[in-house]
Amino acid sequence: MERADKFKFEKLIVWQKAMELGESINQLADKFPKKEMFNLSSQICRAVDSIALNIAEGSIRQSAPEFRKFTGYAIR
Repeated sequence: MERADKFKFEKLIVWQKAMELGESINQLADKFPKKEMFNLSSQICRAVDSIALNIAEGSIRQSAPEFRKFTGYAIR
């Protein structure tokens, strides 16, 4: 059942794709060696989470320039 009160960013295909990418990367990071648990895998997971979070934050802003700024962060 789909919520009727979706946030604006939840309707964006780019945000949906970023969430899918995050799930894939998190699953992949789980397969990294244990010695990388707090180094590489942690950094990769934070970076991929940042993509969707920046898209969401930018879409909440009221202006197109703000949205462009945050999508730029997501791209980088």
